[in-house]
Amino acid sequence: MDSCVTSGSTGEGSHDFARARRIVKTDEFSSVFRLRPSQKSAHFVLYTRLNQLPHARLGVVVAKRFAPRAVTRNTIKRVTRELFRTTGLPPLDCVVRLARPVNSKDGPATTAKLKAALRVELARLFAAQAKLSGKPGLPPAPPPLSGAP
Repeated sequence: MDSCVTSGSTGEGSHDFARARRIVKTDEFSSVFRLRPSQKSAHFVLYTRLNQLPHARLGVVVAKRFAPRAVTRNTIKRVTRELFRTTGLPPLDCVVRLARPVNSKDGPATTAKLKAALRVELARLFAAQAKLSGKPGLPPAPPPLSGAP
């Protein structure tokens, strides 16, 4: 019976986004926002600050005025968290803020094209930050074996 219960701190593989990896308190957001933006893209601004933890943390701010529909805001948050989990960042506090409108109430709330565009834009932000921090987003490929006969 106990084997079916999973603890909240361990998560389930790559889909883990435990509370310890989130920025949730207002003062934590404020301390990151006080610094200058480290990266900007067409729709997003990424703020970062070194932390004293063994892992990176993420906060996402999506204002209703830039994404009027809840479906769109939730999609942006979901895509951001997914890319954050898969990008190997050093111990940083990262806040991603939507800075420009992504769609209006006229068209559909989300489309595959919109999701793909957001994913590309956010992936570039996180990859650039990983490069600036001196740690690549993906582990390097192993070197080829030399000395083969």
